[in-house]
Amino acid sequence: MSLRDYWDLITIIALSLLLDFLIAFYPDSLLRKALGLAFVLFFPGYVFITALFPEKKELDNLERLALSFGLSIAIVPLIGLALNYTPWGIRLIPILVSLTIFNVIFAFIAIYRRANAIEPWIPRISIEKIKEELEWEQSSKLDKALTVILIIAIISSIATLGYVITHPKPGEKFTEFYILGPEGKAADYPTELFVGENTTVILGIANHEYRNVTYHVEVWLVNLTYNFTTNETVVHNMYLMDYFNVTLPHKPVDIEGNWTPQWETNYTFTINKPGKWQLWFLLFKDDRPPLPIPINGDYAQTNATQRILDAIEGKIQALKLNIEVREI
Repeated sequence: MSLRDYWDLITIIALSLLLDFLIAFYPDSLLRKALGLAFVLFFPGYVFITALFPEKKELDNLERLALSFGLSIAIVPLIGLALNYTPWGIRLIPILVSLTIFNVIFAFIAIYRRANAIEPWIPRISIEKIKEELEWEQSSKLDKALTVILIIAIISSIATLGYVITHPKPGEKFTEFYILGPEGKAADYPTELFVGENTTVILGIANHEYRNVTYHVEVWLVNLTYNFTTNETVVHNMYLMDYFNVTLPHKPVDIEGNWTPQWETNYTFTINKPGKWQLWFLLFKDDRPPLPIPINGDYAQTNATQRILDAIEGKIQALKLNIEVREI
C-alpha cells in the first residue's frame, strides 16, 4: 500500500497539528475557527471508527460518516471529564493537547490496522462512488427527492452551526470596580483613623462593556443610620470628597491567563471630622447625573442623598468603606 492509501488519516494528523499552530500564533484567524469545528465534531470519531473497523465490509460509508460525528460528540466530553480530575482542568491548552494526542494516536492505530486488513476500507470521493453508496440508480423518484432533501438539511445544519461558532454573540457586558488595601490585596483596609491622618487604598476599574466607556467616580463621606421602625435609611451628613473620570477601551476577559488590572490608582484621602463614617465610591458610566447646590458643603438635605440610597439598593455600582475617625 502507498501513502495515498492513508490520505485521510495523514490529513487529520496534519490538520490537528496545523490547528495547534494557528491557536498559538494566529488565534483570531477564520481558518482556526473552521478547523476547530472539524477538530471537535469530526476528527476524534473518524479516527476512532477507522481504527475499530478497518475492513471495508464492516461498515458502509454513510454509517462511518454518521458514527464519526456521533462518536466525536461522545468522545470530546469524556476527555473533558477526565481533564476535570487532573491539575490542568478544563482549559483551552489541556483540551487542545489532549484531543491532538487522541487524534494522532488513533490515526496511527488506524494506519496500522488498515495496513494489515484483508480488504481495507479506503475512502474515495467521486460522484460515481456517492451515487453507488446512495443506490441512486435503483432508487425511486420519491427516494431520490428525500435523499436530496436530507443532504440539503445536513449541509444547512453544518453551515448554520459553523456560522454560530464563527460569529458568537458578545459575552456578558460588565465593569469591574474594586478596592484593594495599601498592599494590593483584598485585605488590610483602613477602618480606624485619626482626624487628619492620611491613608491610601487602591481603586481599580476594568471595562468589559464591548465599547469605549467614560467612567465617572464620585467619592462621598456619609454619616447615616437605619431606622428599624420605619425601615428607612436616614442620611445625616453627606460630603463630596472627590470626583474624577477616566475613559477606558474594552478589555476582553482572559479566562486562560492570569488576571491583570486594566486601570488602577493609589487613592489617598483624609477625613477631618471625627465619628463613624462610610466612605462611598460611586461609579457612573458615560454620563454623571447633575448635583444640586449643597448647604454649607453638606448634601444631606438635598436630593443627592438618592445616590447613596440607590447604591445601597444596588441600583448604582458602588463600593463602601466603614471608617471610625477619632480625635488625636
